[in-house]
Amino acid sequence: MDRVKVGPLELSRIVYGMWRLGDDADISAAHVQAKVEACLAQGITTMDQADIYGGYTAEAILGAAFRAAPGLRDRVELVTKCDIIAPVGRYADRRVKYYDTSAHHITASVEMSLQAMGTDRIDLLLIHRPDPLMHPEETGRALDTLVAAGKVRAVGVSNFLRHDWSLLQSAMETPLATNQVELSVLHHAPFTNGEVAWMQERDVPIMAWSPLAGGRLFGPEGAAVHAVLARIGAEQGTTPEAVAVAWLLRHPARILPVMGTNSLARIATLADATRVTLDRQSWFEIYTAALGHEVP
Repeated sequence: MDRVKVGPLELSRIVYGMWRLGDDADISAAHVQAKVEACLAQGITTMDQADIYGGYTAEAILGAAFRAAPGLRDRVELVTKCDIIAPVGRYADRRVKYYDTSAHHITASVEMSLQAMGTDRIDLLLIHRPDPLMHPEETGRALDTLVAAGKVRAVGVSNFLRHDWSLLQSAMETPLATNQVELSVLHHAPFTNGEVAWMQERDVPIMAWSPLAGGRLFGPEGAAVHAVLARIGAEQGTTPEAVAVAWLLRHPARILPVMGTNSLARIATLADATRVTLDRQSWFEIYTAALGHEVP
């Protein structure tokens, strides 16, 4: 498994996304450990979390596995996120979903994440969503302070547009390490609207959430694309899913797909995408199917 330099870190090219961890019928420490071990067996060492996942339970579910298996934490890189407050779990008393990038909330959220996951550090902390009420100096100072204290090794953002990125970065000493955005063969606009190119210009790798388009690749909307993916997969002895992820890996922007599943069988195949070869014509054949017409 290739590794990608993300700020001061090295992350595995494919990332295991834990947003569905709390949805599994089996959330025992042993079962979660088996998922992590299945990733590690393929060289997938980066685990993607967020405080809100599982209604604010997924971090603690992972933490139980770390406590039950001493040494497991030190074999992975932990990514987590903060700033979304939804009226569930610990925030069930709130009237509405909102964002909070205040220094108080970011600091308190990090402390809760550290405690929940049973660790003394977060490798990569992301601001989960752009906050219209963000005070960049306050937010930036809070992130810088967490890095200086060693509680967070690197910081980045998620779902930010370039002006959101520039505003926060202008108020920080710590360089932002990445932006985690929605990116897939069915959500490909960032390749042409300047968002991916802007990150490439700054030599910042991108993390891609929902690289299989939230399952839409396997429904009516994705039928034309799926047919091409399936044909190429059959030619290379692999699955349409692996080809869809390989389509992202083929791009020169150093994209890190974040793959989420609770199935141990599927987890064991996440690295298959790294063994798919896509030449330029095949990449554009998939892109053409997604567009519904040939490129201009």
